Parts: sequence; structure tokens; C-alpha cells
Amino acid sequence: MHVTSDAGAPWLVVGLGNPGSEYAMNRHNVGFMVADLLAERIGGKFKRAGKAQALVVEGRIGPPGPGSRRVVVAKPMSYMNLSGGPVNALRDFYKVPVANIVAVHDELDIDYGVLRLKLGGGDNGHNGLKSMTKVMGSDYHRVRFGIGRPPGRMQVADYVLKDFSSAERKELDYFVDRATDAVECLVIDGLTRAQSTYNS
Repeated sequence: MHVTSDAGAPWLVVGLGNPGSEYAMNRHNVGFMVADLLAERIGGKFKRAGKAQALVVEGRIGPPGPGSRRVVVAKPMSYMNLSGGPVNALRDFYKVPVANIVAVHDELDIDYGVLRLKLGGGDNGHNGLKSMTKVMGSDYHRVRFGIGRPPGRMQVADYVLKDFSSAERKELDYFVDRATDAVECLVIDGLTRAQSTYNS
């Protein structure tokens, strides 16, 4: 499936997570971590986005001039399983084609720190993706950040809502930095280039 994106339209990069300081370092919140770093690179501060239940930063990424891309970085403030509503409201407000939306999220079926970029597909049981797909279809980009499977008999719901372990935290900044690079590459150079560079 090839979906062309409108070169003049902005991109909407959505970091998926749960609002609140108690969730900040959870595995499920790695999308927020990437969104925070991307916002820092753009040099903006998150603000409320009109009527949408989300925080956004607007800016440009890429080299100055015609090669740069207008981007809106968003963190839905609705809790993970209701992410679709705020994302859809932002899509309408900023007039973003679905093909210009990037969801950054945790992925159980990939080893910790490994990235996989793709366009479209199923939600693999991820409630944030499930909510997004329900309201706007599945033809948006995903940057999947591996968190690995829970150890032993730990329930998935418990695992994703636990903080990264101390061993994982030693490499977390590096992996979040790399995931942010991957988002920028996807927006500026396209999916094929980003996949060949970052799909490990």
C-alpha cells in the first residue's frame, strides 16, 4: 500500500502515553519521552491545543529552507485508551492528512530499544493505536519502540505501567534519542529511508 503525503501539509507527531507524574517513567510512556525530546529540539514549549485534549508544540524540523517540514508534536492528555479523540481533533484543526500522522508508541513484541517503522497495519493489542484506528483508519505511520515481553507470569497491563528497570534506564536516553532521530528522518526523508536506517 502506497499512501502519498501532501508536501505542503504539516506533519502531526503523536507521542502516546498517560498524563500524570506517576506514569512519567512507565514503559507505556516512551512515546511521551520521544515527544518531549522532539519538542526540545524544535525549541518549543508544550501548550494546550484549542479544544483538543492535548498538549502541542509547533515548529519546523530539517534544514532551513525548502527541505524543512512543518510539524506539530502532540501528547494526548486523555489517557492511552482514548487517544483517538484528541488526535482526530488535532488532525481536523491542523488539516493534517492521515498519511502525515506519526504515532510513537511502546511495542511488546520487539526487544527493548529496537525500533521498527511502518505505515498502517494492526494495533497488536495496543490500546492507544486501537483508539486512533477506530476514529481515522489505520493508514498512519508508526514508530514502534521495543520494550520486550514481561518476565515470567507478570501481566502485560502491569508490565507496561511499571517504570523502566534500572538496567534499562542506563540505555534509555540513548534509545529515546535514536527514536527521535528516526521520527525526524521519517518526516524529512520518507519511510523507506527511515526504515533502512533505523529498523534494526
